[in-house]
Amino acid sequence: MSLSTLIAPQIPFLRRYARALRGQQEAGDAFVVATLEALLAEPQDFPHDLGPRVGLYKVFHRIWASTHSDSYEPAASEPGGEASAPRRLGRLTPRSRQALLLTALEGFTVEEAATILDSSEDEINGLIADAIVEIERQDRTKVLIIEDEPIISADLEMIVKGLQHDVIGVARTRTEAVDAARRERPGLVLADIQLADGSSGIDAVTDILSSFDVPVIFITAFPERLLTGERPEPSFLITKPYQDDTVKAAIGQALFFRERVAG
Repeated sequence: MSLSTLIAPQIPFLRRYARALRGQQEAGDAFVVATLEALLAEPQDFPHDLGPRVGLYKVFHRIWASTHSDSYEPAASEPGGEASAPRRLGRLTPRSRQALLLTALEGFTVEEAATILDSSEDEINGLIADAIVEIERQDRTKVLIIEDEPIISADLEMIVKGLQHDVIGVARTRTEAVDAARRERPGLVLADIQLADGSSGIDAVTDILSSFDVPVIFITAFPERLLTGERPEPSFLITKPYQDDTVKAAIGQALFFRERVAG
């Protein structure tokens, strides 16, 4: 089996991870492209002994580290690009974010995350604990939940409140979502894709973003459809069914970038 065939199923999820790390689709996708170009140039460097998924993420992190991305300062064309990044980046250490996202968002075991990050399992456990503490210390914000399934919306509401954020409403349709956002102006939106009346969570978010900027986390049973890299797509994406820690990690990362811009 060719290397391209081997890693192809993993590429959409690497996009999800890279976008979450960078807080932006374009920047995250650029790192995925750089990873694939490196493998195209030197396919013999792929660590086949680790398996396609762990191996691909390990190569990605080699590219990530080589660019010193964790001390990255955004260009003026990016939101918050003038001066806010260095101050905010210190609030949650980069390796802590990586360890948490690898395990909570991407579903790697601690052992696999340690392999990807060239670390020990003890260090990974410590980094995850540090990241969780930092997330719990984030500034309180207002959260709008766009979800038509009562059980899921109640679960999301519990998770959000457990992080000491305020739920300003649960919208079941596009119209309800837009109205709630215009009334309360949330600091974060959690959005399902398909809503009760056949309307789209994507359309609802598009309407909201036309009025003001706010970080959005999409929740869907079909993440591959929003991870093609071929059009504007979400920076933060959670797969249904989800774990509580997955939602917490995504919220923490989305708000990290919001606070970086605000700072």
